[in-house]
Amino acid sequence: MVDLAGSEEHAARILVASNRGPVSYSLGDDGELESRRGGGGLVSGLSAIGPEAGAVWVCAALGEGDREAVRRGVGEPGSRMIAIEPDVFHAAYNDIANSALWFVHHMLYQTPLEPLFDEEFRTQWAAYQTYNAAFADALAEEAAEGAAVLVQDYHLSLVPAMLRERRPDLRVGHFSHTPWAPPDYFRLLPDDIAAELLEGILGADRAAFLTRRWADAFAACCVAVLGATLSDDGLEITWRGRTTRLGVHGLGADGDFLRERSRRPDVADRIEALRTEAGPGRKLIVRVDRTELSKNIVRGLLAYRQLLTDHPGWRTRVVHLAFAYPSRQDLSIYREYTAEVARVADEINAEFGTADWKPVLLKVDDDFARSLAAYRLADVALVNPIRDGMNLVAKEVPVVSDNGVALVLSREAGAFEELGDDAIVVNPYDIRATAAALNTALTQPDADRTDRTKRLASAATALPPSQWFLDQLHALDD
Repeated sequence: MVDLAGSEEHAARILVASNRGPVSYSLGDDGELESRRGGGGLVSGLSAIGPEAGAVWVCAALGEGDREAVRRGVGEPGSRMIAIEPDVFHAAYNDIANSALWFVHHMLYQTPLEPLFDEEFRTQWAAYQTYNAAFADALAEEAAEGAAVLVQDYHLSLVPAMLRERRPDLRVGHFSHTPWAPPDYFRLLPDDIAAELLEGILGADRAAFLTRRWADAFAACCVAVLGATLSDDGLEITWRGRTTRLGVHGLGADGDFLRERSRRPDVADRIEALRTEAGPGRKLIVRVDRTELSKNIVRGLLAYRQLLTDHPGWRTRVVHLAFAYPSRQDLSIYREYTAEVARVADEINAEFGTADWKPVLLKVDDDFARSLAAYRLADVALVNPIRDGMNLVAKEVPVVSDNGVALVLSREAGAFEELGDDAIVVNPYDIRATAAALNTALTQPDADRTDRTKRLASAATALPPSQWFLDQLHALDD
């Protein structure tokens, strides 16, 4: 228990905890620290509550620049960065969070061969516990009595229960940005670890998710693994005398920001460059993703190849702008997947390309202005993840589209719950059906596409990031 008596310096009334913070640091060649501010819903949310709220953001030092900033005592007002030993951080973040929990929740394992929960895994799990405990300690130190704490995502699943032990006076919420696995898949994890993860989140007063589907899956796991009790409405879980309320907050696109940013000169320049590269008069099928295994980029390319095979009239008349930005390249399976994306794109270009038509324009260098340019130009947006907590690309494209866009959307994306009525919905594993959906999208009548785009944009911006954050905060008060 932390003694709060006389603690004026550490008296935050609102706290956010996440692996990545609002600012990252890098070391310049001259040894000087350079800072870079991030964006996203949490940044917008904290801005919305104003500086007088006494908010503090607790995050991890992700690299050497961040760790050096901690050593020098450099930091942004209203933030606290935790310097965790690099080997502990690597085991917690890469080996557990991204190579185990992410794989479970996105159902990515090739189960005949993986996972293997051996002694090495147990060592990595101990690092994950240490990592979560460091966050719980920092939050306990920073929080004023009765403060509200919003803990973010699968990296910090153990924090709510740990923080409850240290500071029972706090109001704690946990938000999961990923899907949640159904019980049969979640129970791939060792029984004790599955239980520890659930008990960790149940330490919160409130556990929130992007869709009701993910909230229901979490509740089902609590019942199946722990034997917890679920209320009749499915929104309260009682375990060992405590009740945790479930919530759903479908994070939306920041429409005002996207519309303004997409009209800047650098985006206009990239629009002209993309038009020149694609060729005049051609339809554009656009996807913008990280090369994350769950995004299903390879099957999207195979579906495009099937479109060109089944409907040869589209040859030379359509171009697939595939923006696949490398992700988690420190993990070998992600490097291999990124290479496979490039290989399939090259195969399609070799099979169908002509002297003046390149069927696939693959871009792997991250360029936000170019992504916005593609959003504006897209005739079709392809969003076909195997499984996705939400997928903001599906929400962002209709918001900034110049002439209306047909959205081909996986039924396994969280965004399907809000956008499914006006999208062309696909089974992400079905290549032939996805190719047919692309053809339907390319031939969608202009008036129908325009009307659907308006409804998609309205649904996509229904809960902008700042309101998404504030709704969670207010729900803790309730």
